[in-house]
Amino acid sequence: MPVAWLGSRVLQRLAADSFGRTASGWRLNKTGSCFEMAEELRTVAGSQAKRLRSSYSDREEKEEEAGEEEENGHETKRFKTSGEDVGDGAKRFPKRKVVLLMAYSGKGYHGMQRNVGNAQYKTIEDDLVLALIRSGCIPENHGEDMKKMSFQRCARTDKGVSAAGQIVSLKVWLIEDILQKINHHLPPHIRILGLKRVTGGFNSKNKCDARTYSYMLPTFTFAHKDCDSQDDTYRLSTQMLETINALLACYKGTHNFHNFTSQKGPKDPSARRYIMEMYCEEPFAREGMEFAVIKVKGQSFMMHQIRKMIGLVIAIMKGYASESILERSWGEGKVDVPKAPGLGLVLERVHFEKYNKRFGNDGLHEALEWVEEEEKIVAFKEQHIYPTIISTEKEEKSMVSWLETLPNHDFNSTASRAPDNNRDSKNHDPEGSDGCGDDSD
Repeated sequence: MPVAWLGSRVLQRLAADSFGRTASGWRLNKTGSCFEMAEELRTVAGSQAKRLRSSYSDREEKEEEAGEEEENGHETKRFKTSGEDVGDGAKRFPKRKVVLLMAYSGKGYHGMQRNVGNAQYKTIEDDLVLALIRSGCIPENHGEDMKKMSFQRCARTDKGVSAAGQIVSLKVWLIEDILQKINHHLPPHIRILGLKRVTGGFNSKNKCDARTYSYMLPTFTFAHKDCDSQDDTYRLSTQMLETINALLACYKGTHNFHNFTSQKGPKDPSARRYIMEMYCEEPFAREGMEFAVIKVKGQSFMMHQIRKMIGLVIAIMKGYASESILERSWGEGKVDVPKAPGLGLVLERVHFEKYNKRFGNDGLHEALEWVEEEEKIVAFKEQHIYPTIISTEKEEKSMVSWLETLPNHDFNSTASRAPDNNRDSKNHDPEGSDGCGDDSD
């Protein structure tokens, strides 16, 4: 019922009660009646406005449900927002599907993915879930059963691997100052840099079109084994950088990467992966040592794939393997491919081009692009990720130790895989046969 119509009815009553008809004409009733009618008008108008706001909130929630049904093809269960799961304070806030932009240094953690009930190996998600509970974003029982909040990570990074642009999707109560409160309960080497509303059926893993990783390493890694300089004094020449990029460019396109993971056999269709770009950036010096960063963008990556791709190029550059091994590694025979250390691997960015095109400009949701957060991403890498990689390499010399193992590999022979290596990817890939779980254990 429109507010204007209600107002007119009250005004009519106000006129009728405020003036009386007498034999001598009109006379004014008590002025108190005027004030009573005015107060009634304000009460009715306020009540109607409240109902309109409630109706808008319900409509917004139904639109989100409609988006969820449209994406999934069926209706999905929604969380209860009352009863024993919800405290009195949280009832005031709506529960919505969102994505969180995360950055973290992976040193000291056994990867991203949480293992509920296993306190022996600490993961990034252990700290995240605890912060979500303590900040009042989710009820405590959702921490024990993460399916209750529709939690999904875009990539499950391996032990020691860092991230500057990890994305997780989940349903939370949209409390006030939500980012500030979550970060207050997180250690400084884990930050939530951004939050955006998404459709009800959004899944950060399944909706991701591509992932970009970087790998930071000291440039002496590429020095030929017969070169005099194999330490911090080595500097990468322009010619060497061009050779490295020529080798990395060979990975572009679709290839059978079964030799770059332990999960797939040569006839497994899911071992074929599409690499969009791979290159090495200009070197730079930090703390007296020269480093370089390799960037790779692909639709998805299998367990250890990126580290093995880089490891094989290093073996070629150092003179242990010939360039022909790249072509052989994509064949059906088994090729011995070394796996580079995990220390320098960083999840840089995840891409949602198809989602952005469909929902980014629908008036209800935002495109999943993080231009405004770029400065915070760069600052976090400079403060937490790069210093950790550099100091750990200097102290533990993980790359130096790994380089000493390269002579133990046989790069010249190609063997046939045993039948038990032709594995069913659905049984051996915890995140599904598409391998979207990234370069993880």
